[in-house]
Amino acid sequence: MPLFEYLCRKCSRRFEALVFGTVLPACPGCGGADLEKLISTFAVAGSASRSSGGAESAAEAGACGTCGDPRGPGSCSTN
Repeated sequence: MPLFEYLCRKCSRRFEALVFGTVLPACPGCGGADLEKLISTFAVAGSASRSSGGAESAAEAGACGTCGDPRGPGSCSTN
């Protein structure tokens, strides 16, 4: 069950959807089907983000920034 992030081109809402087989999701805001699949990054739970109370971005955590690969820029095939 892959979880994908989408951006609705009609209302600009960003959302996540579980995708089963070939079923295409619809925007939960407007019901639109003109969606852009986004590259998801995983959450980084470091001690800095817990102590400051804010979310730490992938770039601050030393991750790729494009895909979130923890090995750093150029480690994945999206660069």
